Amino acid sequence: MPSSHSSFPLQNLPYGVFSPRAGGAPRVGVRIHDWVLDLSVVQARGFFDDHLPEGVFAQPALNAFMALGRPAWRAARGVITRLLEAGIPRLRDGALIPIDDVRMHLPAQIGDFTDFYASRQHAANVGRMFRGADNALLPNWMHLPVAYHARASSVIPAGVDVRRPRGQTLPDGAPPPVFGPSRQLDFELELGVFIGPGNPLGQPIPIHKAHEHIFGLVLLNDWSARDIQKWEYRPLGPFNAKNFATSISPWVVTLDALEPFRVPAPPQSPAPLPYLQHPDDWRLDIHLEVRLQSEGMAAPAVICRTNARHLYWTAAQMIAHHTITGCNLRPGDLLGTGTISGPTPDSYGSLLELAWRGEKPLQLPNGETRIFLHDGDRVTLTGWCQGEGYRVGFGEVSAKVLPPWGG
Repeated sequence: MPSSHSSFPLQNLPYGVFSPRAGGAPRVGVRIHDWVLDLSVVQARGFFDDHLPEGVFAQPALNAFMALGRPAWRAARGVITRLLEAGIPRLRDGALIPIDDVRMHLPAQIGDFTDFYASRQHAANVGRMFRGADNALLPNWMHLPVAYHARASSVIPAGVDVRRPRGQTLPDGAPPPVFGPSRQLDFELELGVFIGPGNPLGQPIPIHKAHEHIFGLVLLNDWSARDIQKWEYRPLGPFNAKNFATSISPWVVTLDALEPFRVPAPPQSPAPLPYLQHPDDWRLDIHLEVRLQSEGMAAPAVICRTNARHLYWTAAQMIAHHTITGCNLRPGDLLGTGTISGPTPDSYGSLLELAWRGEKPLQLPNGETRIFLHDGDRVTLTGWCQGEGYRVGFGEVSAKVLPPWGG
């Protein structure tokens, strides 16, 4: 295999849905360096006969495979690893496709999308801006993973550009609202958690079993129209400000690949209620970056470096809280972490924070400044875990800001 410095070595093996550019229906594949292993071909040749239902990879979404659970996922990973290590010649006969010869699709049919607010630093930053330092965190924030139900239909794959939304806003000093394009379009650096097996309606998922329901993680950019949100969010929260687009990366990195990158979680104080406590509490050491490139820049500039270990609430706590009422999660459901911000100004995961609500415009290398995104700006999120001599990468999620419909 080429590219020994790839983000997709044998230790990674993320799943995605692709179709050959030469023609053919979408199907499931695994990324290995600069190739895609077509798992529908591998399965048709009998390699998964003892482990998986027939045809589970010859589908345009990962949902059926997600629903099988961790024993099936680990069995499949074992087969794939052995085949690639052995370099069986038959794999090269139609099963391995160069990455440039495929088109990537959404990895799953997303029935529901819930966006959390799990970064204490981000929540405190936003609170200080709008409520002052004494009231930065609302009284409930330290006791439960705050979230809202988001829009699944507008989750889009990496590479699909995003149009600036129109909506109602209330400019400073203007008593009546006005209608027009958002002037405060922002990105939000997040991770997305894909659910595997769900839970029956009425039966919560206990926190010590939550990780059995996580299929894997993706990068997620939950685009945000801050001015629309400021006007509409009281009393029920975001609506049109967030429903126009959410971009995700195409490759789902599994928990098995992320296992070596667990890090201890610091104590939570005050201690959460018992249903949110788990003794094996951990976070993931995932390096995250955001790059911005304007139309006037020859190359993108890194504007944020942070890490997923800064999240206060864990994925297990999100699942336990989401289902404590008996809400039923389903295979392919997506949970967003919310914006991931670190402790330093260069680790803030949104322009709202990087430019501190416009008080400290972000300086770009070519002399331009940004408070919020301009038309033509391209935002790229990337992430990886650094191992001993190898890297487990998430790839990229990149999109360009297009003018609103009608110019």
